[in-house]
Amino acid sequence: MLDGWGDQQASRGLQATTIDARRRFIEDFAEFCATYPWQWLPRDLEDYSVRVRHGKGPLKRSTIRGYQAKIRLFCDFLTDPRYGWQAECLARFGEAPQQICHDWNTIAHLLDYEGDPGKRALTFDELEQFFDAADARVETIVRHRRKGALAALRNAQMFKTIYAFGLRRSECIGLDIADLRSNPMAPQFGSFGAVYVRHGKGSRGTGPKRRTVLTLPEFDWIVDGLTHWADQGRPRMIGDWETGVLWPTERRTRVSGRYLNDRFAELRDEVGLPEELTLHSLRHTYVTNLIEWGYSEKFVQDQVGHAYASTTAIYTSVGDDYKNRVLADALKRNTENRNDD
Repeated sequence: MLDGWGDQQASRGLQATTIDARRRFIEDFAEFCATYPWQWLPRDLEDYSVRVRHGKGPLKRSTIRGYQAKIRLFCDFLTDPRYGWQAECLARFGEAPQQICHDWNTIAHLLDYEGDPGKRALTFDELEQFFDAADARVETIVRHRRKGALAALRNAQMFKTIYAFGLRRSECIGLDIADLRSNPMAPQFGSFGAVYVRHGKGSRGTGPKRRTVLTLPEFDWIVDGLTHWADQGRPRMIGDWETGVLWPTERRTRVSGRYLNDRFAELRDEVGLPEELTLHSLRHTYVTNLIEWGYSEKFVQDQVGHAYASTTAIYTSVGDDYKNRVLADALKRNTENRNDD
């Protein structure tokens, strides 16, 4: 059954990591039920949902709904007459698999956005504190002549690159040196006028999407940092290793996502920033800042690679200063129109 379900998903073009994760989950669920799939009942799903919701670490509604969706997909496969599992099980065991997920025992998806309301963009003061701490860590390691200065320099530059181009974590990790491009319309940025993203988040059933992210005047400071890393830091990190990886490790691999998350959390806690701020908050901050600086919504959407403007709107959390400026401009225009009349 699991092999057939895996083949069906592979035929749809789903990634192997997705298929393997779903398979492992169904195996765990079957172990919880202590029965075979053709013996599963709706109460098995309900018991499992209650257990994970009130376990050692209570899960969010969206996570539980994701679990239920995997079970629903597997049961849809088993109950589809085109695959013959119901007839086969009934003939062999006298029982047939059924769909155990229904509207009354699963969590409905009612909202477009179910993220943690505590998630937000960083303020300019928080950004400054964070980046100062990242730079200070490099200086401290060098001053005390300890190992790790290059790794700290790399990490600091990765954080700045994620913010300066509004990248996702995987997009930044997947960059190669060849992905740093010039922009004829902005020759002052040299070889760092744009970043070519090859590992963008794909839509359902698609592969990674590609896009070009332009370097903006407000982030011209990133050029010096990337130049320093590409010309001095990176060559010392890779040695004689022939690779195009922009952010290599000492072990000649790419930096992992978990590693980058952990380093962000260390610096965040070091300067006393709120725990709800995560590495992804830098991307939220980029979107928010561009809207505050007057860039059009469509331009921002293209820069960050969102398929829908509504997603970009979710990322935006403009501050009171921006709102007051917009209000002041509106009041000024209203007054001028009245005077003209």
